[in-house]
Amino acid sequence: MPICIAVLVVTLRAQDSGTPCAIAGSLLYLVGTVVVTMLFNVPRSNALANLNPSTVQAATLWGDYLSSWTFWNHVRTVAASALFIVALWTGH
Repeated sequence: MPICIAVLVVTLRAQDSGTPCAIAGSLLYLVGTVVVTMLFNVPRSNALANLNPSTVQAATLWGDYLSSWTFWNHVRTVAASALFIVALWTGH
């Protein structure tokens, strides 16, 4: 996250052709991190914390949580990375 904040600050000052994509990539990653964490991961983590880890229900919930978290983490990372690549390509 600190790198995205730094990219955002530097990009806002640079004002070149890659600026919109760099800003979008930074914001997408930053907002995606906070929103995905608060809306999806925290409630599901709390649900896991309230279960007995040796139960079948806990194992099922953990499997669902892990696959869903991994998917959305990859979506956010790929989308932000694509915008950063476009920003670098168009900015030079």
